[in-house]
Amino acid sequence: MDGTDAPLDRLGYLQKILTARVYDVAVETPLQRARKLSARIGNELWLKREDEQPVFSFKVRGAYNKMALLTPEARGRGVVCASAGNHAQGVALSARRLACRATIVMPTTTPSLKVDAVRALGGEVVLHGESYSDAHLHALELCKAHGYTFVHPFDDPDVIAGQGTIGMEILRQRQGPIHAVFAAIGGGGLVAGVAAYIKAVRPEIKVIGVQTADSDAMIRSVREGRRVPLPDVGLFSDGTAVKLVGEETFRLVRDLVDDFVTVSTDAACAAIKDVFEDTRSVLEPAGALSVAGAKRYAAEHGLKGETLVAIACGANINFDRLRFVAERAEVGEEREAIFAMTIPERRGSLKRLCETIGPRSVTEFNYRISDAASAHLFVGLAVSGRPEAARLATEFEASGFPVVDLTADELAKEHVRHMVGGRSPLAGDERLYRFEFPERPGALMRFLANMPPNWNISLFHYRNQGGDDARVLVGLQIPDDELPAFRDFTAGLGYPCVDETDNPVYRLFLR
Repeated sequence: MDGTDAPLDRLGYLQKILTARVYDVAVETPLQRARKLSARIGNELWLKREDEQPVFSFKVRGAYNKMALLTPEARGRGVVCASAGNHAQGVALSARRLACRATIVMPTTTPSLKVDAVRALGGEVVLHGESYSDAHLHALELCKAHGYTFVHPFDDPDVIAGQGTIGMEILRQRQGPIHAVFAAIGGGGLVAGVAAYIKAVRPEIKVIGVQTADSDAMIRSVREGRRVPLPDVGLFSDGTAVKLVGEETFRLVRDLVDDFVTVSTDAACAAIKDVFEDTRSVLEPAGALSVAGAKRYAAEHGLKGETLVAIACGANINFDRLRFVAERAEVGEEREAIFAMTIPERRGSLKRLCETIGPRSVTEFNYRISDAASAHLFVGLAVSGRPEAARLATEFEASGFPVVDLTADELAKEHVRHMVGGRSPLAGDERLYRFEFPERPGALMRFLANMPPNWNISLFHYRNQGGDDARVLVGLQIPDDELPAFRDFTAGLGYPCVDETDNPVYRLFLR
């Protein structure tokens, strides 16, 4: 923002939004009811589908409005921006539409997928530095050297006004009562623009900003009354990973936004799954924050029967992140509880534990023999919510199985669940088998109930992967003369079984 300009008031922003030039490249995205999620949370939740923009993000609105309002001379000199994601694609597409040269400075760490996407839109990519800050400084240097116009990703009135057209569309598309509109916050351009329009036209509607707990620069800034820089930010929601919010966006958000919600990584993953189940579309983490925020806000405030709008602001997600999203969604939805359990290391203990678990669905079961007296298990169970998880923990304790709830433990979820195993001096005469269990409750209990009691389980590894069959790895201590009995046992079960005892990976890392 030019320091010589007086800050715009509400009327000034309303005029800017009403006259914003976004529809040469942007489309009016639908406002779609999330049918399944609405039923689950007891409120009418509507999704503003900005993931359906030509570059799968709202960012094209602000970028184009800024560039379309430049003088022909300024456009002739070209524009520059710094971005590793959605803003870069918005600027590149806008430049192509306006026949304007665009230089996009991206960190050298930017995935090739995003670099290729910008180049495909005609942007001239310059890779510089290892972080957004490095790229930003280099972009400003290019401005001075070549006379380019810098297109800021959020801290510019024209960019903010472009994003504000989302609020204009929401109120046109949904003219009945709306309790609140939820928007993700990174630098603040989206929520500032939407709030500027809504508060000018229908001030009774709440505007609520959503940030991740590890990238909450705007919330901290509003709380302290000044822009607070963060030393580090979480990168899972990379579209909102901003260390310092904008000066103009801070001014607007402080005055216009009613409330804020912070959500966890797990909650964002759960929201991605929620939107997929309703729309069959896959949002990026930043795009799903508003949904996660609406769910949490409704639960914490006891809302029922209200109309809520969540801006699904982007869908540029790397395919390899989907594995992580699927892994964490159930915990984020509070439909999975993770426990560390201790049971006596004697025959029959595991069967007794399974009897205590009962008909509940086991989502994960990891164990490796390591102590002659007790066994430690990493167990995941499907639950209906946190209250049921607490009741389960009490039941296990009452049955003589000490338990530690790991559901909120990042070390457990990120690393330890994959590290249960290794060599054990107690695993003599062990043989390793890979089974396919039917993915249904009771499959493990059937396995244990039919297994002869003198065979000891020395290793067990299972994680629900969402398929019809569960891939299970089992270590069994079986005397050689009982191998024919083992073959009869597996034949009777009917579970496919492969002997992996001679597998080199097993011998290198587990034997």
